[in-house]
Amino acid sequence: MNKINRILLVCLCLSVSSNVFATAKIGSNAPAFTLPDSNAASVSLSDFKDRIVILEWTNHDCPFVRKHYKSGNMQALQKLYTEKNIIWLSIISSAPGKQGYVSGTQANELTASRGAQPTAVLLDPDGEVGRLYGARTTPHIFVIDQAGILRYNGAIDSINSADPADIPKSENFLRSAMDSLLAGEKIAKTKTAPYGCSIKY
Repeated sequence: MNKINRILLVCLCLSVSSNVFATAKIGSNAPAFTLPDSNAASVSLSDFKDRIVILEWTNHDCPFVRKHYKSGNMQALQKLYTEKNIIWLSIISSAPGKQGYVSGTQANELTASRGAQPTAVLLDPDGEVGRLYGARTTPHIFVIDQAGILRYNGAIDSINSADPADIPKSENFLRSAMDSLLAGEKIAKTKTAPYGCSIKY
């Protein structure tokens, strides 16, 4: 096997391995899961039957995540939707010893220090749920409707940068998807390319 073929084979294997567990598809039932939250309580997606659920993959050390938290953008979105009786689950899939990994106590401290307002922070240190959804970056956003159908998968907004100054200039994909969903309208962009730090599985 020549060098070029070996490189192509490695790339193919990496591509397959990164998506082998992903079963989340737009227009299909969102994959079921159960995870411990930051208070060691067991939380299942099925607990929120008939509710809209937003999943936010996060890593507090990622500059792209810091962009949205230090500016207050993420907290404002969390507050906006949780006050509408929508479930917001922040999920941490960083493996032990890798960037972004936290204990439940540390997760609670982060939530308090940042004024974050998710419904719960879920811990996924083995990455099982992250891989199940094909979560790639932090942040990476998924929206599940009241019937349990996945309606949005992708970036929080349209500008791939770690600069908070870009937030007002961007199209907020999450807000656009939620506006359409709450109005009973078709979501124009159901899938976008997520940006940020790679999840540290």
